[in-house]
Amino acid sequence: MSRILVVAELADGHIRKSTLSAITFAKQVGGPFSVLVLGPGAKTAASEVAAFGAQSVLASDDSAFEHPLAECYGPTVAAVANTGFDVIVVTASSFGKDLAPRVAAKLGAGYAPDISAVKVDGASLSFKRPMYAGNAYGWCKITTPVQVVSVRQSEFAAGEPSGGSSPIENVAAAPLSAAAPRVEFMRLEAAKSERPDLGEARVVVSGGRALKEKFAEVLEPLATLLSAAIGASRAACDAGYAPPELQVGQTGRVVAPQLYVAIGISGAIQHLAGMKGSKVIVAINKDPDAPIFQVADYGLVADLFTAVPELVTELKKS
Repeated sequence: MSRILVVAELADGHIRKSTLSAITFAKQVGGPFSVLVLGPGAKTAASEVAAFGAQSVLASDDSAFEHPLAECYGPTVAAVANTGFDVIVVTASSFGKDLAPRVAAKLGAGYAPDISAVKVDGASLSFKRPMYAGNAYGWCKITTPVQVVSVRQSEFAAGEPSGGSSPIENVAAAPLSAAAPRVEFMRLEAAKSERPDLGEARVVVSGGRALKEKFAEVLEPLATLLSAAIGASRAACDAGYAPPELQVGQTGRVVAPQLYVAIGISGAIQHLAGMKGSKVIVAINKDPDAPIFQVADYGLVADLFTAVPELVTELKKS
């Protein structure tokens, strides 16, 4: 039976919700798992995942982890993995995608990125991965003794507490690699918003290039009413109507909210790859042949500049 190490991701001293998707993966595999928490406030944050059924929660807030640099985190993750873990899992966030390949290289391990499902056959694990922008899926196996995977948050639901309280243990930071001193953390530019994080929101309202300069004017009233995050197509971001951090798609954020409202988005393959895992998709577009309608659960062929304000008015009444 595999022993699994879940590498947690922190934000402002708290466990990011995305980490709970990696915990779900660990429970699906079925072996005993531990959670590794590194970064500022890690020893306090460790208590946030102590009730999820882990064999242990390992924590370190060493100064080496002041900034989330893979060159600084990688040696410690690899050192902990070498204490008897067979599978190392992270969420396929920007943090996880940066860290996992370096850890795999240090361990001489095979790496399956961005997986959407796992199949357990005795001691053998198979991983389902998207290909061709999500238009096809394939199954792969890792043949090395240690396996490293990153899981799509949009495909693995957030884990739920299972009761109990896992013991919290301190771990020592491993010596930094030769690459670490050659990498300098400059600054973090993060958009401040009272809205939910795009990757973790239950409702996402996204707009396309058709909104033009009225992008915020049209979307914000609806997003406010629905307590939703705001997303955008690549075309809207490239045109300057929305900031790049709002981009949903193959080269942006991959989301799978309970409700995804696509407004003025035609539905290019690259955009669909980032949102077609949403539970319910609503599309508003004046083109009846727009590809977005092929994946939408509900579609409205209408002028968005008329339909969206009318929708906001009706929602306010209810």
